[in-house]
Amino acid sequence: MSTTSPRVSPLSRKLNWMNLFVSGSALLLASMAFLAYDQFTFRQTMVRNLSAQAQIIGANSASALTFNDPQAAEKTLSALRSFPDIVAAGIYASDGHVFARYVRDPKSSPVAIATAPSNTTDELVESRSDEILLVSPIILEGKKIGAVYIRSSMTALSHRFWRYILIAAIVLLVSLIVALLISTVYRHALVGPIVNLAQTAQNVSEQKNYSLRATPIADKTEIGLLIDAFNDMLQQIQVRDQALLHAQGELEERVQQRTQQLVVANHELEAFSYSVSHDLRGPLQTINGFVHMLSADYESKLDDRARDYLKQLRLSSRRMSELIEDLLNLSRVSTTGMQAGRVDLSEMARNTASTLQSREPARQVEFVIASCPAVEGDSRLLQIVMENLFNNAWKYTSGHAKARIEFGCEKRQIGTVYFVRDDGAGFDSRQADRLFKPFQRLHSEAEFPGTGIGLATVQRIVQRHGGRVWGESAGHGATFYFALSAVKEQSRAS
Repeated sequence: MSTTSPRVSPLSRKLNWMNLFVSGSALLLASMAFLAYDQFTFRQTMVRNLSAQAQIIGANSASALTFNDPQAAEKTLSALRSFPDIVAAGIYASDGHVFARYVRDPKSSPVAIATAPSNTTDELVESRSDEILLVSPIILEGKKIGAVYIRSSMTALSHRFWRYILIAAIVLLVSLIVALLISTVYRHALVGPIVNLAQTAQNVSEQKNYSLRATPIADKTEIGLLIDAFNDMLQQIQVRDQALLHAQGELEERVQQRTQQLVVANHELEAFSYSVSHDLRGPLQTINGFVHMLSADYESKLDDRARDYLKQLRLSSRRMSELIEDLLNLSRVSTTGMQAGRVDLSEMARNTASTLQSREPARQVEFVIASCPAVEGDSRLLQIVMENLFNNAWKYTSGHAKARIEFGCEKRQIGTVYFVRDDGAGFDSRQADRLFKPFQRLHSEAEFPGTGIGLATVQRIVQRHGGRVWGESAGHGATFYFALSAVKEQSRAS
Protein backbone atom coordinates (compact mmCIF):
# COMPACT_ATOMS: atom_id res chain seq x y z
CA MET A 1 0.00 0.00 0.00
CA SER A 2 1.38 3.39 -0.95
CA THR A 3 2.10 5.79 1.87
CA THR A 4 2.06 8.84 -0.34
CA SER A 5 -0.55 11.29 0.78
CA PRO A 6 -3.07 12.10 -1.91
CA ARG A 7 -3.16 15.58 -3.32
CA VAL A 8 -5.53 17.81 -1.49
CA SER A 9 -8.48 18.34 -3.82
CA PRO A 10 -10.55 21.51 -4.05
CA LEU A 11 -13.41 19.55 -2.51
CA SER A 12 -11.22 18.68 0.49
CA ARG A 13 -10.32 22.31 1.01
CA LYS A 14 -13.95 23.30 0.65
CA LEU A 15 -14.93 20.63 3.17
CA ASN A 16 -12.34 21.97 5.58
CA TRP A 17 -13.55 25.51 5.21
CA MET A 18 -17.15 24.36 5.38
CA ASN A 19 -16.52 22.47 8.59
CA LEU A 20 -14.75 25.45 10.08
CA PHE A 21 -17.48 27.81 8.96
CA VAL A 22 -20.31 25.58 10.19
CA SER A 23 -18.61 24.82 13.49
CA GLY A 24 -17.63 28.43 14.01
CA SER A 25 -21.08 29.71 13.08
CA ALA A 26 -22.79 27.23 15.39
CA LEU A 27 -20.48 28.03 18.27
CA LEU A 28 -20.79 31.75 17.63
CA LEU A 29 -24.57 31.64 17.51
CA ALA A 30 -24.67 29.46 20.62
CA SER A 31 -22.32 31.83 22.43
CA MET A 32 -24.39 34.85 21.37
CA ALA A 33 -27.57 33.12 22.51
CA PHE A 34 -26.09 32.20 25.88
CA LEU A 35 -24.63 35.69 26.21
CA ALA A 36 -27.99 37.31 25.45
CA TYR A 37 -29.74 34.96 27.86
CA ASP A 38 -27.13 35.58 30.57
CA GLN A 39 -27.37 39.35 30.12
CA PHE A 40 -31.16 39.23 30.17
CA THR A 41 -31.40 37.01 33.26
CA PHE A 42 -28.72 38.97 35.10
CA ARG A 43 -30.51 42.25 34.35
CA GLN A 44 -33.85 40.73 35.43
CA THR A 45 -32.17 39.60 38.65
CA MET A 46 -30.87 43.13 39.19
CA VAL A 47 -34.36 44.54 38.62
CA ARG A 48 -35.90 42.02 41.02
CA ASN A 49 -33.27 42.85 43.65
CA LEU A 50 -33.87 46.57 43.20
CA SER A 51 -37.60 45.98 43.45
CA ALA A 52 -37.18 44.01 46.67
CA GLN A 53 -34.92 46.71 48.11
CA ALA A 54 -37.38 49.42 47.09
CA GLN A 55 -40.27 47.57 48.71
CA ILE A 56 -38.26 47.07 51.93
CA ILE A 57 -37.31 50.76 51.99
CA GLY A 58 -40.91 51.72 51.24
CA ALA A 59 -42.22 49.56 54.07
CA ASN A 60 -39.64 50.96 56.50
CA SER A 61 -40.30 54.53 55.38
CA ALA A 62 -44.08 54.46 55.57
CA SER A 63 -44.15 55.62 59.19
CA ALA A 64 -41.57 58.34 58.45
CA LEU A 65 -43.78 59.66 55.64
CA THR A 66 -46.85 59.46 57.83
CA PHE A 67 -45.23 61.44 60.70
CA ASN A 68 -43.17 63.73 58.41
CA ASP A 69 -39.82 62.50 59.69
CA PRO A 70 -37.32 62.91 56.81
CA GLN A 71 -34.35 62.11 59.08
CA ALA A 72 -35.72 58.63 59.72
CA ALA A 73 -36.30 58.18 55.99
CA GLU A 74 -32.71 59.23 55.18
CA LYS A 75 -31.46 56.81 57.80
CA THR A 76 -33.41 54.05 56.09
CA LEU A 77 -31.91 55.07 52.73
CA SER A 78 -28.39 55.02 54.19
CA ALA A 79 -28.68 51.21 54.46
CA LEU A 80 -28.12 51.18 50.67
CA ARG A 81 -24.40 51.84 51.22
CA SER A 82 -23.96 48.08 51.55
CA PHE A 83 -24.98 47.79 47.86
CA PRO A 84 -22.08 49.28 45.86
CA ASP A 85 -24.03 49.33 42.55
CA ILE A 86 -26.67 51.76 43.85
CA VAL A 87 -25.51 55.31 43.09
CA ALA A 88 -28.54 57.31 44.23
CA ALA A 89 -31.95 56.87 45.79
CA GLY A 90 -34.79 59.01 47.02
CA ILE A 91 -38.19 59.00 48.68
CA TYR A 92 -41.00 61.17 47.36
CA ALA A 93 -44.00 62.35 49.28
CA SER A 94 -47.50 61.98 47.83
CA ASP A 95 -47.41 65.57 46.51
CA GLY A 96 -44.29 64.80 44.40
CA HIS A 97 -41.59 66.67 46.37
CA VAL A 98 -38.37 64.95 47.49
CA PHE A 99 -38.88 63.83 51.09
CA ALA A 100 -35.44 62.22 51.57
CA ARG A 101 -32.50 61.37 49.36
CA TYR A 102 -29.33 59.32 49.28
CA VAL A 103 -26.19 59.75 47.11
CA ARG A 104 -23.31 57.30 47.40
CA ASP A 105 -20.53 59.80 46.73
CA PRO A 106 -21.56 63.34 47.79
CA LYS A 107 -18.12 64.71 46.76
CA SER A 108 -18.51 63.65 43.12
CA SER A 109 -20.47 65.61 40.55
CA PRO A 110 -24.13 66.00 41.60
CA VAL A 111 -26.36 63.05 40.75
CA ALA A 112 -29.84 64.16 39.75
CA ILE A 113 -32.77 62.48 41.42
CA ALA A 114 -35.57 61.46 39.06
CA THR A 115 -38.48 63.75 38.39
CA ALA A 116 -41.54 63.32 40.55
CA PRO A 117 -43.36 60.07 39.73
CA SER A 118 -46.92 60.00 38.44
CA ASN A 119 -49.89 58.93 40.55
CA THR A 120 -49.77 55.41 39.17
CA THR A 121 -49.51 52.54 41.62
CA ASP A 122 -47.49 50.40 39.19
CA GLU A 123 -43.78 49.87 39.53
CA LEU A 124 -41.83 51.68 36.81
CA VAL A 125 -38.46 50.51 35.39
CA GLU A 126 -36.34 52.46 32.91
CA SER A 127 -33.08 51.22 31.37
CA ARG A 128 -30.35 53.53 30.13
CA SER A 129 -26.98 52.78 28.61
CA ASP A 130 -25.23 52.42 31.99
CA GLU A 131 -27.99 52.61 34.60
CA ILE A 132 -31.28 51.09 35.70
CA LEU A 133 -33.90 53.46 37.13
CA LEU A 134 -36.70 52.05 39.29
CA VAL A 135 -39.66 53.80 40.90
CA SER A 136 -41.79 51.79 43.34
CA PRO A 137 -44.93 53.16 45.05
CA ILE A 138 -45.30 53.18 48.84
CA ILE A 139 -48.72 51.83 49.73
CA LEU A 140 -50.24 52.16 53.18
CA GLU A 141 -53.69 50.71 53.85
CA GLY A 142 -54.42 50.55 50.13
CA LYS A 143 -53.47 54.20 49.52
CA LYS A 144 -50.36 55.53 47.80
CA ILE A 145 -48.50 57.84 50.24
CA GLY A 146 -45.24 58.21 48.32
CA ALA A 147 -42.68 56.50 46.13
CA VAL A 148 -39.14 55.10 46.31
CA TYR A 149 -36.67 55.92 43.55
CA ILE A 150 -33.43 53.95 43.02
CA ARG A 151 -30.66 54.42 40.44
CA SER A 152 -28.31 51.49 40.06
CA SER A 153 -25.13 51.31 38.00
CA MET A 154 -24.82 48.51 35.41
CA THR A 155 -21.03 48.23 35.85
CA ALA A 156 -21.33 44.66 37.12
CA LEU A 157 -23.36 43.72 34.05
CA SER A 158 -20.72 45.27 31.77
CA HIS A 159 -17.88 43.40 33.51
CA ARG A 160 -19.84 40.17 33.26
CA PHE A 161 -20.38 40.84 29.52
CA TRP A 162 -16.66 41.22 28.72
CA ARG A 163 -15.67 38.21 30.83
CA TYR A 164 -18.18 36.12 28.88
CA ILE A 165 -16.82 37.47 25.57
CA LEU A 166 -13.27 36.47 26.52
CA ILE A 167 -14.30 32.96 27.57
CA ALA A 168 -16.38 32.51 24.41
CA ALA A 169 -13.48 33.64 22.19
CA ILE A 170 -11.10 31.13 23.80
CA VAL A 171 -13.63 28.29 23.48
CA LEU A 172 -14.33 29.25 19.85
CA LEU A 173 -10.63 29.28 18.93
CA VAL A 174 -9.92 25.92 20.56
CA SER A 175 -13.03 24.38 19.00
CA LEU A 176 -12.05 25.56 15.50
CA ILE A 177 -8.57 24.08 15.86
CA VAL A 178 -10.01 20.73 16.95
CA ALA A 179 -12.55 20.82 14.10
CA LEU A 180 -9.75 21.49 11.59
CA LEU A 181 -7.71 18.52 12.85
CA ILE A 182 -10.69 16.17 12.75
CA SER A 183 -11.67 17.38 9.28
CA THR A 184 -8.12 16.73 7.97
CA VAL A 185 -8.15 13.16 9.28
CA TYR A 186 -11.46 12.15 7.70
CA ARG A 187 -11.58 14.17 4.50
CA HIS A 188 -9.77 11.62 2.29
CA ALA A 189 -12.34 8.87 2.90
CA LEU A 190 -15.14 11.24 2.05
CA VAL A 191 -13.92 12.91 -1.13
CA GLY A 192 -14.20 10.06 -3.68
CA PRO A 193 -17.73 8.82 -2.86
CA ILE A 194 -18.99 12.35 -2.42
CA VAL A 195 -17.61 13.43 -5.80
CA ASN A 196 -19.35 10.48 -7.45
CA LEU A 197 -22.56 11.22 -5.57
CA ALA A 198 -22.43 14.89 -6.55
CA GLN A 199 -21.82 14.04 -10.21
CA THR A 200 -24.78 11.66 -10.24
CA ALA A 201 -26.99 14.24 -8.57
CA GLN A 202 -25.93 16.82 -11.16
CA ASN A 203 -26.71 14.45 -14.04
CA VAL A 204 -30.14 13.64 -12.58
CA SER A 205 -30.87 17.33 -12.12
CA GLU A 206 -29.82 18.27 -15.65
CA GLN A 207 -31.33 15.33 -17.50
CA LYS A 208 -34.36 14.74 -15.27
CA ASN A 209 -33.49 11.07 -15.72
CA TYR A 210 -34.40 9.32 -12.49
CA SER A 211 -33.18 5.94 -13.75
CA LEU A 212 -29.55 6.95 -13.04
CA ARG A 213 -27.85 5.59 -9.91
CA ALA A 214 -24.76 6.52 -7.90
CA THR A 215 -21.96 3.92 -7.65
CA PRO A 216 -22.39 2.08 -4.34
CA ILE A 217 -19.44 1.40 -2.02
CA ALA A 218 -18.67 -1.60 0.15
CA ASP A 219 -17.99 0.47 3.27
CA LYS A 220 -21.41 0.88 4.87
CA THR A 221 -20.54 3.93 6.92
CA GLU A 222 -22.59 7.12 6.76
CA ILE A 223 -21.34 7.80 3.21
CA GLY A 224 -22.29 4.30 2.07
CA LEU A 225 -25.70 4.63 3.71
CA LEU A 226 -26.08 8.05 2.11
CA ILE A 227 -25.37 6.63 -1.35
CA ASP A 228 -27.76 3.73 -0.80
CA ALA A 229 -30.42 6.10 0.49
CA PHE A 230 -29.84 8.39 -2.50
CA ASN A 231 -30.26 5.50 -4.93
CA ASP A 232 -33.37 4.34 -3.08
CA MET A 233 -34.72 7.88 -3.24
CA LEU A 234 -34.14 7.96 -7.00
CA GLN A 235 -36.02 4.67 -7.28
CA GLN A 236 -38.99 6.10 -5.33
CA ILE A 237 -38.94 9.30 -7.35
CA GLN A 238 -38.90 7.31 -10.57
CA VAL A 239 -41.94 5.32 -9.47
CA ARG A 240 -43.77 8.40 -8.25
CA ASP A 241 -42.89 10.33 -11.40
CA GLN A 242 -44.50 7.64 -13.52
CA ALA A 243 -47.53 7.56 -11.22
CA LEU A 244 -47.72 11.35 -11.35
CA LEU A 245 -47.75 11.37 -15.12
CA HIS A 246 -50.54 8.82 -15.07
CA ALA A 247 -52.49 10.78 -12.43
CA GLN A 248 -51.98 14.00 -14.37
CA GLY A 249 -53.68 12.50 -17.37
CA GLU A 250 -56.58 11.31 -15.21
CA LEU A 251 -56.81 14.71 -13.52
CA GLU A 252 -56.99 16.55 -16.82
CA GLU A 253 -59.77 14.20 -17.90
CA ARG A 254 -61.66 14.79 -14.62
CA VAL A 255 -61.23 18.54 -14.89
CA GLN A 256 -62.63 18.42 -18.38
CA GLN A 257 -65.60 16.37 -17.18
CA ARG A 258 -66.27 18.70 -14.24
CA THR A 259 -66.00 21.72 -16.53
CA GLN A 260 -68.59 20.20 -18.83
CA GLN A 261 -70.81 19.49 -15.81
CA LEU A 262 -70.50 23.12 -14.68
CA VAL A 263 -71.37 24.35 -18.13
CA VAL A 264 -74.44 22.12 -18.13
CA ALA A 265 -75.36 23.33 -14.62
CA ASN A 266 -75.04 26.97 -15.71
CA HIS A 267 -77.25 26.30 -18.72
CA GLU A 268 -79.79 24.63 -16.45
CA LEU A 269 -79.67 27.62 -14.09
CA GLU A 270 -80.23 29.99 -17.00
CA ALA A 271 -83.11 27.80 -18.20
CA PHE A 272 -84.61 27.85 -14.70
CA SER A 273 -84.34 31.64 -14.53
CA TYR A 274 -86.03 31.88 -17.92
CA SER A 275 -88.76 29.53 -16.72
CA VAL A 276 -89.32 31.62 -13.58
CA SER A 277 -89.32 34.81 -15.62
CA HIS A 278 -91.78 33.66 -18.27
CA ASP A 279 -93.55 30.42 -17.35
CA LEU A 280 -94.38 31.51 -13.79
CA ARG A 281 -95.03 35.17 -14.58
CA GLY A 282 -97.53 34.25 -17.29
CA PRO A 283 -99.91 32.23 -15.09
CA LEU A 284 -99.49 34.74 -12.29
CA GLN A 285 -100.49 37.61 -14.57
CA THR A 286 -103.51 35.56 -15.68
CA ILE A 287 -104.50 35.05 -12.06
CA ASN A 288 -104.10 38.78 -11.40
CA GLY A 289 -106.25 39.57 -14.45
CA PHE A 290 -109.08 37.29 -13.35
CA VAL A 291 -108.87 38.63 -9.79
CA HIS A 292 -109.17 42.15 -11.16
CA MET A 293 -112.16 41.24 -13.36
CA LEU A 294 -113.80 39.37 -10.51
CA SER A 295 -113.39 42.42 -8.28
CA ALA A 296 -114.67 44.81 -10.93
CA ASP A 297 -117.69 42.79 -12.08
CA TYR A 298 -118.82 40.70 -9.15
CA GLU A 299 -117.50 42.23 -5.95
CA SER A 300 -120.87 43.89 -5.22
CA LYS A 301 -122.57 40.50 -5.51
CA LEU A 302 -120.22 38.78 -3.06
CA ASP A 303 -120.75 38.58 0.65
CA ASP A 304 -118.18 39.82 3.17
CA ARG A 305 -116.43 36.47 3.49
CA ALA A 306 -116.05 36.11 -0.28
CA ARG A 307 -114.73 39.67 -0.57
CA ASP A 308 -112.19 38.88 2.17
CA TYR A 309 -111.13 35.77 0.25
CA LEU A 310 -110.74 37.89 -2.87
CA LYS A 311 -108.62 40.38 -0.96
CA GLN A 312 -106.35 37.63 0.40
CA LEU A 313 -106.01 36.20 -3.12
CA ARG A 314 -105.00 39.61 -4.45
CA LEU A 315 -102.41 40.10 -1.66
CA SER A 316 -100.98 36.61 -2.08
CA SER A 317 -100.70 37.09 -5.84
CA ARG A 318 -98.90 40.39 -5.36
CA ARG A 319 -96.54 38.83 -2.82
CA MET A 320 -95.83 35.95 -5.21
CA SER A 321 -94.97 38.44 -7.93
CA GLU A 322 -92.60 40.28 -5.59
CA LEU A 323 -90.99 37.01 -4.53
CA ILE A 324 -90.37 35.97 -8.14
CA GLU A 325 -88.85 39.36 -8.93
CA ASP A 326 -86.60 39.24 -5.85
CA LEU A 327 -85.44 35.72 -6.68
CA LEU A 328 -84.56 36.81 -10.20
CA ASN A 329 -82.64 39.80 -8.87
CA LEU A 330 -80.76 37.57 -6.43
CA SER A 331 -79.82 35.23 -9.28
CA ARG A 332 -78.78 38.10 -11.58
CA VAL A 333 -76.38 39.74 -9.11
CA SER A 334 -74.35 36.52 -8.95
CA THR A 335 -74.14 35.89 -12.70
CA THR A 336 -74.41 39.28 -14.39
CA GLY A 337 -71.16 40.76 -15.71
CA MET A 338 -69.72 43.78 -13.90
CA GLN A 339 -68.70 47.03 -15.56
CA ALA A 340 -66.40 49.08 -13.35
CA GLY A 341 -66.67 52.86 -13.17
CA ARG A 342 -66.82 55.81 -10.78
CA VAL A 343 -70.07 55.79 -8.82
CA ASP A 344 -71.45 58.66 -6.71
CA LEU A 345 -73.33 56.90 -3.92
CA SER A 346 -74.51 60.21 -2.43
CA GLU A 347 -76.27 61.13 -5.68
CA MET A 348 -77.81 57.64 -5.79
CA ALA A 349 -79.03 58.13 -2.23
CA ARG A 350 -80.66 61.46 -3.09
CA ASN A 351 -82.43 60.00 -6.14
CA THR A 352 -83.64 56.97 -4.18
CA ALA A 353 -84.91 59.18 -1.36
CA SER A 354 -86.79 61.37 -3.86
CA THR A 355 -88.42 58.30 -5.42
CA LEU A 356 -89.54 56.98 -2.05
CA GLN A 357 -90.95 60.35 -1.00
CA SER A 358 -92.88 60.76 -4.25
CA ARG A 359 -94.31 57.26 -3.85
CA GLU A 360 -95.84 58.12 -0.43
CA PRO A 361 -95.93 61.93 -0.17
CA ALA A 362 -98.12 61.81 2.95
CA ARG A 363 -95.33 60.36 5.07
CA GLN A 364 -93.09 62.78 7.02
CA VAL A 365 -89.56 61.46 6.64
CA GLU A 366 -86.40 63.56 7.07
CA PHE A 367 -83.63 62.44 4.70
CA VAL A 368 -80.05 63.40 5.65
CA ILE A 369 -77.66 62.70 2.76
CA ALA A 370 -73.94 63.35 3.30
CA SER A 371 -71.52 64.10 0.47
CA CYS A 372 -69.26 61.05 0.36
CA PRO A 373 -66.34 60.22 -1.96
CA ALA A 374 -67.15 58.29 -5.10
CA VAL A 375 -66.37 54.59 -5.27
CA GLU A 376 -65.15 52.26 -8.00
CA GLY A 377 -67.80 49.71 -8.89
CA ASP A 378 -70.72 48.65 -11.06
CA SER A 379 -73.36 51.40 -11.03
CA ARG A 380 -76.27 49.03 -11.83
CA LEU A 381 -75.48 46.70 -8.96
CA LEU A 382 -74.70 49.49 -6.50
CA GLN A 383 -78.04 51.11 -7.41
CA ILE A 384 -79.70 47.86 -6.24
CA VAL A 385 -77.74 48.09 -2.98
CA MET A 386 -78.92 51.66 -2.30
CA GLU A 387 -82.52 50.88 -3.24
CA ASN A 388 -82.68 47.82 -1.00
CA LEU A 389 -81.12 49.58 2.00
CA PHE A 390 -83.34 52.66 1.62
CA ASN A 391 -86.45 50.54 1.03
CA ASN A 392 -85.54 48.60 4.16
CA ALA A 393 -85.23 51.82 6.20
CA TRP A 394 -88.43 53.21 4.65
CA LYS A 395 -90.37 50.07 5.56
CA TYR A 396 -89.16 49.78 9.17
CA THR A 397 -89.86 53.47 9.92
CA SER A 398 -93.44 53.25 8.64
CA GLY A 399 -94.79 53.18 12.19
CA HIS A 400 -93.37 56.64 12.99
CA ALA A 401 -95.29 59.88 12.60
CA LYS A 402 -91.95 61.54 11.84
CA ALA A 403 -89.02 59.41 10.75
CA ARG A 404 -85.36 60.04 9.93
CA ILE A 405 -83.23 58.19 7.37
CA GLU A 406 -79.56 59.05 7.00
CA PHE A 407 -76.87 58.16 4.47
CA GLY A 408 -73.23 58.89 5.31
CA CYS A 409 -69.67 57.64 5.42
CA GLU A 410 -66.79 57.53 7.85
CA LYS A 411 -63.12 56.65 7.84
CA ARG A 412 -62.10 53.44 9.56
CA GLN A 413 -59.06 51.19 9.61
CA ILE A 414 -60.43 49.15 6.69
CA GLY A 415 -61.01 52.34 4.64
CA THR A 416 -64.12 54.36 3.86
CA VAL A 417 -67.27 52.77 5.30
CA TYR A 418 -70.72 53.83 4.03
CA PHE A 419 -73.92 53.45 6.02
CA VAL A 420 -77.70 53.85 5.91
CA ARG A 421 -79.22 54.61 9.32
CA ASP A 422 -82.85 54.84 10.43
CA ASP A 423 -84.75 55.34 13.66
CA GLY A 424 -87.22 52.56 12.97
CA ALA A 425 -88.09 49.29 14.67
CA GLY A 426 -84.50 47.96 14.76
CA PHE A 427 -83.71 44.31 15.42
CA ASP A 428 -82.33 42.00 18.09
CA SER A 429 -78.54 42.18 17.81
CA ARG A 430 -78.27 38.55 18.97
CA GLN A 431 -79.91 37.50 15.69
CA ALA A 432 -77.81 39.73 13.44
CA ASP A 433 -76.25 36.70 11.72
CA ARG A 434 -79.68 35.89 10.20
CA LEU A 435 -80.08 39.29 8.51
CA PHE A 436 -78.35 38.43 5.25
CA LYS A 437 -79.70 34.91 4.75
CA PRO A 438 -82.44 34.54 2.12
CA PHE A 439 -85.99 34.26 3.49
CA GLN A 440 -84.81 34.96 7.05
CA ARG A 441 -87.01 37.58 8.71
CA LEU A 442 -86.67 39.06 12.21
CA HIS A 443 -90.19 40.57 12.15
CA SER A 444 -93.51 38.97 11.33
CA GLU A 445 -95.26 39.45 7.99
CA ALA A 446 -98.11 41.18 9.80
CA GLU A 447 -95.75 43.84 11.21
CA PHE A 448 -93.65 44.51 8.12
CA PRO A 449 -94.40 42.75 4.81
CA GLY A 450 -91.57 41.56 2.59
CA THR A 451 -89.84 38.55 1.07
CA GLY A 452 -86.64 38.51 3.17
CA ILE A 453 -84.37 38.58 0.10
CA GLY A 454 -83.35 42.24 -0.10
CA LEU A 455 -80.47 42.12 2.38
CA ALA A 456 -79.21 38.83 0.92
CA THR A 457 -79.05 40.58 -2.46
CA VAL A 458 -77.14 43.48 -0.88
CA GLN A 459 -74.61 41.10 0.65
CA ARG A 460 -73.94 39.30 -2.65
CA ILE A 461 -73.39 42.56 -4.51
CA VAL A 462 -71.04 43.93 -1.86
CA GLN A 463 -69.08 40.66 -1.80
CA ARG A 464 -68.73 40.79 -5.60
CA HIS A 465 -67.10 44.18 -5.07
CA GLY A 466 -64.62 42.61 -2.65
CA GLY A 467 -66.24 44.20 0.39
CA ARG A 468 -68.37 43.31 3.38
CA VAL A 469 -71.69 44.45 4.86
CA TRP A 470 -72.98 44.25 8.43
CA GLY A 471 -75.83 45.61 10.53
CA GLU A 472 -75.97 47.10 14.02
CA SER A 473 -78.93 47.88 16.26
CA ALA A 474 -79.46 48.69 19.91
CA GLY A 475 -83.10 47.58 19.81
CA HIS A 476 -84.35 50.90 18.43
CA GLY A 477 -83.25 52.01 14.98
CA ALA A 478 -80.79 50.19 12.75
CA THR A 479 -77.59 51.02 10.85
CA PHE A 480 -76.32 49.01 7.91
CA TYR A 481 -72.64 49.52 7.04
CA PHE A 482 -70.82 48.41 3.92
CA ALA A 483 -67.26 48.79 2.63
CA LEU A 484 -66.14 48.23 -0.96
CA SER A 485 -62.83 47.36 -2.57
CA ALA A 486 -61.92 48.93 -5.91
CA VAL A 487 -63.08 47.01 -8.99
CA LYS A 488 -60.46 47.92 -11.61
CA GLU A 489 -61.53 45.89 -14.59
CA GLN A 490 -64.62 44.42 -16.11
CA SER A 491 -65.76 41.07 -14.68
CA ARG A 492 -67.48 38.65 -16.98
CA ALA A 493 -70.11 36.16 -16.08
CA SER A 494 -69.41 32.53 -16.70
